[in-house]
Amino acid sequence: MSRSRGFTLIELMIVVVVVALLATIAYPSYVDQVARARRSAAQAAMMDIANRQQQFFLANRTFASKDSLEASGYALPSDVSRDYTYLIAVSDGPPPRFEIEFTAVGPHAARLGNLKLDSAGNRTPADKW
Repeated sequence: MSRSRGFTLIELMIVVVVVALLATIAYPSYVDQVARARRSAAQAAMMDIANRQQQFFLANRTFASKDSLEASGYALPSDVSRDYTYLIAVSDGPPPRFEIEFTAVGPHAARLGNLKLDSAGNRTPADKW
C-alpha cells in the first residue's frame, strides 16, 4: 500500500472558506482603523496650525491667512495632504477669529469626513473628533 501525500480537495475547500470568513470580518475593521489613523493625523495637523495661529497673533496682533502661513514656511504634512485639503478663514473681529477647515478628498473621503476647528476651540463635527 502506498501513502499519498498532500491535501484532499475537501481539506483545501475548508481552508478557503475559513480564510474567506476571516477576511470578510477583518477587512472592514482594518479599513475603519486606517480611516481613524488618517483622521487623527489631520486633527494633529489642525492643532499645529491653531498653535501657529496663536504664535502669529502674539507677534502680529492678527491671525494668519493660509497664504501668509505658507509664506512663513508651513506645509501640510504629506500623510495628511494626500487625504485632505485645507482652508483658513480669518476675521479681524472684534474679536479676531479664525476657522480651519479640512476637506476630505480621494477615495476615502466619505469615511474620513470633513473637520473644522475655530479659534474658540470648537471642533465639528463632534462624532469625528
